[in-house]
Amino acid sequence: MPEYRVNLIEDVLRNLHKSVEGLQGCVVVSTDGFVVAAHVPSDSGRRDRERSADSPQVAAMAASIVALSDKVLSQLRRGSVHRVLLDGSEGGIVVVPVGDEAALAAMVSREAKLGLVMLALSRSADQVRQILAR
Repeated sequence: MPEYRVNLIEDVLRNLHKSVEGLQGCVVVSTDGFVVAAHVPSDSGRRDRERSADSPQVAAMAASIVALSDKVLSQLRRGSVHRVLLDGSEGGIVVVPVGDEAALAAMVSREAKLGLVMLALSRSADQVRQILAR
């Protein structure tokens, strides 16, 4: 049975959740804001559709975050986006571009160790980039 790219990406996202604590969900989105693949653990405690990592709203916002960040850095001549962190009082979101056509976004809890999250996200983004290049 052939392995589809979406299944391979979902495996990467599942492994990401196993490797670092504090993730509440993650999603790979296209630059157009569509969900490519997502993983929301069943024990995340919340299934609010508009706030769940696999929702279309989160996908659209993550794509917008990368696009706006890229435009800002371009205007300031600061290179390309490596990652964007939005840190809120109830948690945050980290978005990492995955090539020119996608991004990996992770919803994180306040208790998450952001350094470990960003390292794991960077590694997972590299894996997703390789899968999408096939």
